[in-house]
Amino acid sequence: MPPDLAFETRLGGVVCGIDEVGRGPLAGPVVAAAVILDSATAPEGLDDSKKLSARRRDALAERVLARCAVGLGQASVAEIDATDILKATFLAMARALAALGRPVDHALVDGNRPPPLSCPVTCVVGGDGKSLSIAAASVVAKVHRDRLMAELARDFPGYGWERNAGYGTAEHLDALRRLGPTPHHRRSFAPVAQLCLL
Repeated sequence: MPPDLAFETRLGGVVCGIDEVGRGPLAGPVVAAAVILDSATAPEGLDDSKKLSARRRDALAERVLARCAVGLGQASVAEIDATDILKATFLAMARALAALGRPVDHALVDGNRPPPLSCPVTCVVGGDGKSLSIAAASVVAKVHRDRLMAELARDFPGYGWERNAGYGTAEHLDALRRLGPTPHHRRSFAPVAQLCLL
């Protein structure tokens, strides 16, 4: 079953979907998106971003940004290292909600841990495959972060961020050993921390 608007309809009022991308990588920020949509603005074909090709994600992200209220937020590598990835993720989500620039009655959040937000929150496990607004948020967040990592790759070549988005692939780990960590690496993450001790 593809995602739909059942959760949003049941809650009523102004509902946004929130999702994040980038909790697992060794480099780069964690990014969250908040999206408000309805049956009139939802682009056809929205789904969990992981189920879509890069080309399809790009096209859908452009449509969501053109048709819907969207907020983007991120937490930096410094904030991830100073706190932890969960707190940094919640910070990115709060910033995404604030960036919507309009009041929201309720937030649907992918996952099982409710972030401390300025509105009531309902967690939906696997939400990007169940709620259209969460699916839209997952697509926008993924496209935004992938583009950001591709830009960083131009300044820090050799790590393959334009392909691996900062995740700990064999290519990335090999480059870390050869080239060492950059300012965009998360020093609180074990593979990077171990290299920093050498």
